[in-house]
Amino acid sequence: MKKEENLILLAQRIRALSQNGLTYSLSEYDTERYEELIQISNKITALSTGIGEDVINSLYIPAKEYITPKVDIRAVVFNQEKEILLVKEKADGLWSLPGGWADVGYSPKEIAVKEVKEETGLEVEAVRLLSVIDMSKHPHPAIPFYVYKFFIHCRIKSGIFTETFDILDKGFFSINKLPPLSLERVLPEQIKEMAQNIENPSAQVYLD
Repeated sequence: MKKEENLILLAQRIRALSQNGLTYSLSEYDTERYEELIQISNKITALSTGIGEDVINSLYIPAKEYITPKVDIRAVVFNQEKEILLVKEKADGLWSLPGGWADVGYSPKEIAVKEVKEETGLEVEAVRLLSVIDMSKHPHPAIPFYVYKFFIHCRIKSGIFTETFDILDKGFFSINKLPPLSLERVLPEQIKEMAQNIENPSAQVYLD
């Protein structure tokens, strides 16, 4: 990747983090800092492309004018005993596959690997895509967002369980004895279907 492309990617990442910060900021001082970071992002992009900062800023349409689906990336990890890796979410006290919202600057495979590392301490490699689902077409609880979910099979390389601030617990479970699941994040039938998919390497990716 060229130096200019790296800088633009970095600028996009700064803008995404800053915009998220503005969305949830409760402090005028933090708001000022996030707004300054957006200006820095514009400047980096301008220096890398030769396009004026004002033009660059005008290219970013406010989210309130055009909403796109959010993307949820989930890692599907089995151990040698064919038990599924689950994490206990601090948000609702229920269990789910490691993962979360897609981050700007990372590919789906990179996000899956990163989330497993951050939430459990395990090092994994992404093997293949298992399914892409439209959350609205499955019996998940209703949420405010329109969501696409990517389920990616990952294989354990190394590591041990470590503590993390937003995960209460983690462990491996038999697919026939799953703990209470966070149904917003994953359904028991989805876990069982993905286990069957992994057992059959020639199985096609499920796509809504």
